[in-house]
This record gives sequence, C-alpha cells and structure tokens, in this order.
Amino acid sequence: MAAAAADVQAFPFHLPTEKTMMTSDDALDQFRHIARERAFGRHVGSDRLIQAGLDALIAGVESPSLAMLAGLLRSEEPEAPELFDQVLDELGLLFRPPADPRAAKWAMAYWIAGQIADGSLDPAVGAHLIWEDIAYDLGYPEELAPLVSCAHHLDGWEESWGVSVEELNGEAVEAAKQFLSQRSAAEAGD
Repeated sequence: MAAAAADVQAFPFHLPTEKTMMTSDDALDQFRHIARERAFGRHVGSDRLIQAGLDALIAGVESPSLAMLAGLLRSEEPEAPELFDQVLDELGLLFRPPADPRAAKWAMAYWIAGQIADGSLDPAVGAHLIWEDIAYDLGYPEELAPLVSCAHHLDGWEESWGVSVEELNGEAVEAAKQFLSQRSAAEAGD
C-alpha cells in the first residue's frame, strides 16, 4: 500500500533546501515543472503558483508580470493561474502537450519516467502515476509493462517478501531509465 498511500495528486519536486539560495536556473526549472504539471491536467494551487513567482523574483528572474504574480494577496489568488501563464509566456516557457490524447499520454509517461530516473520524483509515486493515469488509458502497452509491474510490487509490498522497498524503488528507477533509453534508441533509428 506504499504507493497508494502516497499523494499522487502532488508531484513532489525537489528544489534546493532553505539553506541554499535558489538560483535563477532553479526557479526557471520550477516554472517548467509546474507548467507541465498543469498542462498534463494536474491541479496546482494558486498558493504554489504565487510561491514560484516569489522564488523566481528573489532568484533574480526578470519578467514584466513576475512581480504582480509574486505579490498577489490571498484575496487575489484566483488571478494567479492567468498571471502564471502570462509569466510563462514572457519567459518563453509555455508548454502545450500534444493535441492528440494518446500522444499526450505518451508525453506524460516520458516526462514522469524522466523524473523517476533523475531522482526528482519518488519512484513509487511515479510508477503509480504511470500505472493509474497513463497505462490504463493506453490499454497497458508493452513498453510500460515494467513500470506497471514496479507499481504493482511497490503498491502491494509486504515486509515478508524478503526484498526491501529500497530495492523495489531501485527497480522502478531502472525500469524508467530503460523506458527512456528505448525512446532514445527509437529516435536514433528514425
């Protein structure tokens, strides 16, 4: 039940700790990440959009609308999504997933697998997202089978299995890397 208990609505995104100052590159990465979350249909609260604006402003990112986003009051939170999109546009960071729903699901799968592989997304959460939100809609394609299997194992893990959660997480990371390498190999063959 480990993955099922995880909050799959929130994509944990690891940024520098409070002890280190966020750089402008970190802030732009945060904007890219949130842009993809929203484009793939994930709810991102206005408070998070405003905080991303504040982080970017403090990190020295410049955009005509950034200060307006960062300075929104609680009563002005409904304005945050539109201002966030405006800032994305000004920074050239707008992201639109493919219009075709199947292609959009595949793009989401690659994005999530990339986060699993680079360590910015917990493997159990990512594998669960691929299983629940992508593989099902795509009819459980063979390419996603290893990640779905990892999600099943992580979701039902019991201590009596003789394998640790860490090992299962490692298997999910390897499955994600393999999935990504298959895409790279296919693109290289084109």
